[in-house]
Amino acid sequence: MFATFLIGLREGLEAALVVGILVAYLRRIGRSDVLARMWAGIGLAVALALGIGAVLTFGAYALTSQAQEILGGTFSLLAVGMVTWMIFWMQQAGRTMKSSLQGGVDRALEAGTVWALVAVGFVSVAREGIETTLLLWSMSQTFGRDPSVLLGAALGLGIAVVAGWMLSRGALRLDLGRFFTWTGAFLVVVAAGVLAYAVMDLQEAGVIPGPFSGAAPVDAATGVVLTGWAGFPFGWAFDVSAVIAPTGVWAVLLQAVIGFMPHMTWLQVTCWTVYVLVVGFFFIRGARRAHGGSHRAASAAPSHPSSLTPSNPGAA
Repeated sequence: MFATFLIGLREGLEAALVVGILVAYLRRIGRSDVLARMWAGIGLAVALALGIGAVLTFGAYALTSQAQEILGGTFSLLAVGMVTWMIFWMQQAGRTMKSSLQGGVDRALEAGTVWALVAVGFVSVAREGIETTLLLWSMSQTFGRDPSVLLGAALGLGIAVVAGWMLSRGALRLDLGRFFTWTGAFLVVVAAGVLAYAVMDLQEAGVIPGPFSGAAPVDAATGVVLTGWAGFPFGWAFDVSAVIAPTGVWAVLLQAVIGFMPHMTWLQVTCWTVYVLVVGFFFIRGARRAHGGSHRAASAAPSHPSSLTPSNPGAA
């Protein structure tokens, strides 16, 4: 519940900020008459995300167990790809998001068609919605469709909507740069856990080699798949089920936060480690560059009060 709460909060706040920028800009330029078209596009984006979630949830029941594992693994990989792209996109485009969205609205208004403005609202929100749906669906598969997964996400999304509305009204001050940096770091670890789960699904389905295939190293006497260094690379990396019960509180908490499972394969551990090291390295480097650029910009800003332009915290 905690992990999906943070995911819902972050992704929901991204979408809420996008909607807030679009709505505020249309009102500022005196085009409140076209807000209904914008909301229509946003509504279609939300419906698409919900529809994808419903198809993935209920459509999977009609598949064989192997097909379900292949589907789960494939869409989990897709979710990891989308989350990774979104993490770095926010680092690069977050500072120009407002001007980019406003430019899209201007072009839609110049086109003078209903569908152009509907498309702006749809595309701006659909990306966030689809990413959130895939990520939450993957996590729900990891936890056996536990209702708390959706409850946490719903709470996070609800708070994000309220926070987005308060930000747009200037009633709430939030360091968005710091917020997205910390939650981005959290998402790197969450995505690594989803990647590890995807690997397990594909191994169980026989798509890639692992403990469930003929490639697994086994004990000659007992036929049991080997664990530890003897099991490298297609056996079990470790098995601490006797210490941490797979269904216990600690196992669930560790799996939700860092993707740890008491019984993991070598391929899972390798993919998790490589993802965290590589993506984490580039994420930290990007965060440092962004922080350095903001510090230099603040240092170069004029210090005389009369030369400063007052800013409205609720302008977005």
